[in-house]
Amino acid sequence: MRHHLATGASANLATCRICETLCHIHANDAKCPVCGTHLHLRSKTAFSKSVAYLIAAYILYIPANLLPVMHTETIFGPEDDTIMSGVVLLFASGSWPLGLLVFFASVMVPLLKLFSMSFLLFTCWRRSASHPLQRTQLFRIVETVGRWSMLDIYVVTVLVALVQFQSLAAVYPGEGAFAFATVVVLTMLSAINFDSRLIWDAIDTDE
Repeated sequence: MRHHLATGASANLATCRICETLCHIHANDAKCPVCGTHLHLRSKTAFSKSVAYLIAAYILYIPANLLPVMHTETIFGPEDDTIMSGVVLLFASGSWPLGLLVFFASVMVPLLKLFSMSFLLFTCWRRSASHPLQRTQLFRIVETVGRWSMLDIYVVTVLVALVQFQSLAAVYPGEGAFAFATVVVLTMLSAINFDSRLIWDAIDTDE
């Protein structure tokens, strides 16, 4: 015999997004009894906002990888470096561990985050009831690794600060650095606005 599975929404229960207290919603203007945050079962604009931020991130991901993230001026002339040219330079100089770290954190992680959020939004749009726990865990991973996508921006910032003390070279952040930082911020906003409870809504219809 197959039992009907109930969610918090069907029982008018919601978790506060600030203090994570489990609360019973008894009115439209219910507030968390611990921190006073406004509670709601589902945000009506959460899905559309998450999709909008994700589309913008996809659009900016292309110039973030094609435009230079760093402009260097030395006695040998100016030079522009993109993310991939920096990775190739690290590989050519023998710094394989650092090159792999930059490639993974600055290319693969943002791309995997984009694909993961696309998968989560698509399955929620289709109201898929398949593997809700695994999809929720995937979303938690996306939230956790978000800050590590800024590795290139950290490196450029440190280089700019250090090299400016030298008289023979100058380093400036390029257009790609701003585009890359925007991609990271947009994917983080997409994850923040995504309501993971939507993953579990489809199981309400399982009999």
